Amino acid sequence: MDWPGRWTHVEKLLVRNGPFAHEDFSPGPQVFDFVRNVCNVLVIGAGGLGCELLKNLAMLGFRNIDVIDMDTIEISNLNRQFLFRASDVGKPKAEVAAAYINKHIEGCNVTPHFKKIQDYDDSFYRKFHIIVCGLDSIVARRWINGMLIGINAEESEQDGALIPMIDGGTEGFKGNVRVMLPSMTACIDCTLDLYPPQVTFPLCTIAQTPRLPEHCIEYVKVLLWPKERKDEAIDGDDPQHVKWIYEKALERAAEYNISGVTYRLTQGVIKNIIPAVASTNAVIAAACATEVFKLATSSYTPLNNYMVFNDIDGIYTYTFEAEKKDNCLACSQIVHTLTFSELDKLQDVIDFLIENAEYQMKSPGLTTSIDGKHKTLYMQSIQSIEVATRPNLKKTLKDLGIVDGQQIVVADSTTPTSVIFKLNLTSKMES
Repeated sequence: MDWPGRWTHVEKLLVRNGPFAHEDFSPGPQVFDFVRNVCNVLVIGAGGLGCELLKNLAMLGFRNIDVIDMDTIEISNLNRQFLFRASDVGKPKAEVAAAYINKHIEGCNVTPHFKKIQDYDDSFYRKFHIIVCGLDSIVARRWINGMLIGINAEESEQDGALIPMIDGGTEGFKGNVRVMLPSMTACIDCTLDLYPPQVTFPLCTIAQTPRLPEHCIEYVKVLLWPKERKDEAIDGDDPQHVKWIYEKALERAAEYNISGVTYRLTQGVIKNIIPAVASTNAVIAAACATEVFKLATSSYTPLNNYMVFNDIDGIYTYTFEAEKKDNCLACSQIVHTLTFSELDKLQDVIDFLIENAEYQMKSPGLTTSIDGKHKTLYMQSIQSIEVATRPNLKKTLKDLGIVDGQQIVVADSTTPTSVIFKLNLTSKMES
């Protein structure tokens, strides 16, 4: 399986000490043995970053790797996701990527999972020593962030080891890498304001004077879908949903003589995906793999804790320590207070949770307890409950029986655990 000199490039970093080694580093063959035979690494995402990460980790000597991805391969992926070929189109990314690495890097054992990260509970994630993310979704980042914070809270009570997360992201010719030690360093939610705001178009433009293919897609997404499919929530990962919006957008584009509406662009607008560049993916994935190696071996001090990369005009990198947020929704473990008038409607509360930069929720579901009885105020994720609770959106908080100081429990796709808010109600809207 191994041959003389195969791992010399790695072993020479681990068999002796050096001036830049971490103070906890104990050089010797046992370090590389841990990398090869003990350390379990989970790669989340098998796209542009994920393909690079799998290759890098395997060539650093990591053998026990799992990869999870819910997507299938599309033609548009082939220009930068180099583990895939034209014959793989339509197949699960995780399965094809794992098979390619296992075939070409002898001794490596990559286990694929063709699923959503939300399909697994904490028992799955506890198996790993390190988790590294190559995601294109802020929602998914926030979810796994919350999962690891929850696991760490439980492990701390039992003196267990925490599971660090390395997160990489790219945006065209820009990228970033961060190292997160759950509950110890700044988490994803601590720095939500670092993510670029979602591009939005004026409603009057998409409704009356569309000029871009994006306007046509937004028209279908924002106006036509709620009108014709009002009982369904748009799922950007459902091919049937994307196809329907794409076809309707093509019709509107033809009406206004607009070109450029494609299936790929449609999916990008729905999911707010920013085009990726192969060279940026390679740089960011290399930095992520280096951080995994440093954490697994203690051979060097890990990144503390955020690195940005930009090669639009030359090459620029910068590192800084992102600080924990005292009132972070995910890791502060405090009850947040929301202030509303008792005459505000439930819809106002939901809009605030979605639009406020501190929370940035996607489709919050709200429950509470009134007179000792559990009450669902609104729940979008389950169709039958959404229909039953929809009338509550137009009711005031007073009409719903909510009083000052009452707690509401909010569930959202951005977090694996519910968040508790305390309502501070005023008798009238304060100026």
